[in-house]
Amino acid sequence: MPGTLSPGRLLFRTGVVATLLVLVMLACSLVGPQTISLKSVASVSTSAAAPNPDYEIFFRIRVPRIILAALVGAALAGAGVVFQALLRNPLADPYILGISSGAGLGVIVAILSGLTWTLWGRSPIALFAFLGALGTVWLVWGIGRSAGKYHVTGLLLAGVVVNAFLSALIMFLTSVAQSQHLYATIFWLMGNMTEEDFLVLWVGGGGIVAGLVGLFFLGPQLNIISVGSQDARSVGVPVERIELAAFALAAFITAVAVSLSGLIGFVGLIIPHAVRIVFGPDHRQLLPLSSLLGAMFLVVADTIARTIVAPAQLPVGVITAIMGGPFFLILLIRYSRKVYWLA
Repeated sequence: MPGTLSPGRLLFRTGVVATLLVLVMLACSLVGPQTISLKSVASVSTSAAAPNPDYEIFFRIRVPRIILAALVGAALAGAGVVFQALLRNPLADPYILGISSGAGLGVIVAILSGLTWTLWGRSPIALFAFLGALGTVWLVWGIGRSAGKYHVTGLLLAGVVVNAFLSALIMFLTSVAQSQHLYATIFWLMGNMTEEDFLVLWVGGGGIVAGLVGLFFLGPQLNIISVGSQDARSVGVPVERIELAAFALAAFITAVAVSLSGLIGFVGLIIPHAVRIVFGPDHRQLLPLSSLLGAMFLVVADTIARTIVAPAQLPVGVITAIMGGPFFLILLIRYSRKVYWLA
């Protein structure tokens, strides 16, 4: 129960999982087609004529990619916790409200437009993906709000309809695209971790961390809202304001994650549910633990993606789908005959 979680226990669990995440990231940074050692990485060469290859691979290729995977995994898992709480549905994930289709449409528009300018070293694809995802989710929110007292049901239905409509637009634009544009679009839609410079990681990571911290402070209110809106109002919780703030932060960090990595499914579905089963439904620990374990999950998945068919690389979205698909089917069968988290 939420009341049994002490600050000391929360700090201990979070510290243990955070330490494990750091160890996993360090271990994965040593795994790849090219074998490297920490000893060789530490012996930095100061000679331009004789660069240290292990140092270059470690700090310029693997570390940025691993940090990116951790940030995206944390964002998707944290957003999954919030959407499952707001929609009171354990099968909800960050893409349920049309975020994927909105981002995909933004990407196709950017690619077909032939834009070549960059922002902080990023192509316009990332910016258009971010704007498409954010715009779509706010459209869904507005439609859902018009449903009045059936707000949760309205959000779900609006997400399904908007997602279907935008998916149809994506299929139409893909069918008329030239072959070189088609490849770039499909590659992005499959989800992929590309090495980023540290400025992009600082900007994107700062936004994601700030959003997750904000969601953490909403944890106590989310505990009450997840039980039911009427019960929350009866104890004085400003349900509409909390839902709006949580929705805005979750949508923002999801849009940032999508703009950096493309569409990566199932992280926001399986990680929050697994943490809820093991540690309980208290959002004060569900949010930080899910974010940390989501980061760990995607770091491992990306390591598998870049090594399993080396020197070629698989899109990390393929790995998460293979791992998450069976888990989703288990959840679907388990809850198909139950009414779970009624509004």
